[in-house]
Amino acid sequence: MKYRKKPVVIEAFRYDGDFIGRDGKYYIPDWAIDAHQKGILYFAEDHQHGLPYELFVKTLEGTMEASVGNFIIKGVKGEIYPCKPDIFKATYDPAE
Repeated sequence: MKYRKKPVVIEAFRYDGDFIGRDGKYYIPDWAIDAHQKGILYFAEDHQHGLPYELFVKTLEGTMEASVGNFIIKGVKGEIYPCKPDIFKATYDPAE
């Protein structure tokens, strides 16, 4: 059998390496600010890849690393997870 994914609208932003601008203010969506303040989105040292700080996301499946350029998605039930740009492009179209 074949199945088609149901059309759903999600919220997302593209991670560029930071959340706070030079003016000291967040420039990410309010839901992402809330997730950051609750520790769902957090920065930590990444000893495995020799990088000083990387973004990690606490997901329903466990903690995932988000790379610069990944999209951070808020799903239909409020779950948050990273998505690689090529997968995001193949899966999602802009919505009104």
